[in-house]
Amino acid sequence: MDDAQNVSKHKFGLIGKNIDYSFSKGYFAEKFKTENLPHDYVNFDLQKISEFEDIFKNSENIKGLNVTIPYKEAVIPFLDKLNEKAKKIGAVNTIKISKKGKLIGHNTDFYGFKNSLKPHLQKHHKKALIFGTGGASKAIAFALKQLKIEFYFVSRSKKEGVSFTYSDLTDTNIGSHQILINCSPVGTFPNVNECPNIPYNAISENHILYDLIYNPDQTKFLRLGKSQNAITINGKKMLELQAEKSWEIWNK
Repeated sequence: MDDAQNVSKHKFGLIGKNIDYSFSKGYFAEKFKTENLPHDYVNFDLQKISEFEDIFKNSENIKGLNVTIPYKEAVIPFLDKLNEKAKKIGAVNTIKISKKGKLIGHNTDFYGFKNSLKPHLQKHHKKALIFGTGGASKAIAFALKQLKIEFYFVSRSKKEGVSFTYSDLTDTNIGSHQILINCSPVGTFPNVNECPNIPYNAISENHILYDLIYNPDQTKFLRLGKSQNAITINGKKMLELQAEKSWEIWNK
């Protein structure tokens, strides 16, 4: 009998900072109810990553964890090993606790992103700009590499690996990169009137604007793209796909 059918009760959870808003808790609570599973899903709100080890002191029977901002990279030193993809990406959003208690880091963000973007791609979608350089952006870059789409990082300041700062971006840059991806937290609730500072007037109906944010479901970034007739995608589908992939990993 596979684990998912087993009636023994397990605990799963999310680690992050200020995560009351979290998608995962609601998603898994609903899943456990619908599928009649006795498990719990808990938010572990950590003020700093050093509190990570306390989770295991104070909670028994944890079988899997998701990881969100700002700990997708910071959690790595606390893990026993990384699977191949997480190692290549350099960020972890899923942790499996093995039967022997080993902590194994995985990344399902790239899978969620890749499979939510794919249906919208057309022949002219060859180049992308990624706004932000945090843990999530690494998974996005990995997925774009798999899709053979050229990409460049945009950040507020010049640093290694960053091709453009926001103030560098011209109409021509925006026009020639027809996938624009917001991996920064800019525009997340409650700061719904904020958006990445780019020349929106250079966006056309040939563009895809993808925002990893899902609250609000239409950020200002996406609204401005829509007003230029671009295809717009929020982070909801990516989250659902990565959550299901996490579930699969925990129950393997």
